[in-house]
Amino acid sequence: GCYVSLPYPVTNTNGRRASFCTGCLYTNIRTPYDLDLDKTTLGSEMGEANMHSILWLVSWGDAGVADAAKDGGLTQVNHMDMEFLNILFGLYTRTTTVVYGE
Repeated sequence: GCYVSLPYPVTNTNGRRASFCTGCLYTNIRTPYDLDLDKTTLGSEMGEANMHSILWLVSWGDAGVADAAKDGGLTQVNHMDMEFLNILFGLYTRTTTVVYGE
């Protein structure tokens, strides 16, 4: 498989930088931003924000926490996930920030 390099540091349970194995032709994964989930409360609301890229030439969107919180009507964010969609070696990609809270 191929590997995806994330634009932010993600560590595994040993405190080392994590890698995500992905499929080269198609990948659709969701993973938490934080791996310390002992007492995580998701909340009753959810919001999403996306950024996209086509042909490695054009990209657009705002996958920021503020935009995701606004989408879900959140005033408090309790937890975040990242969803990554990759088609044909990155010909099209979508990165989604998913926030949960109140």
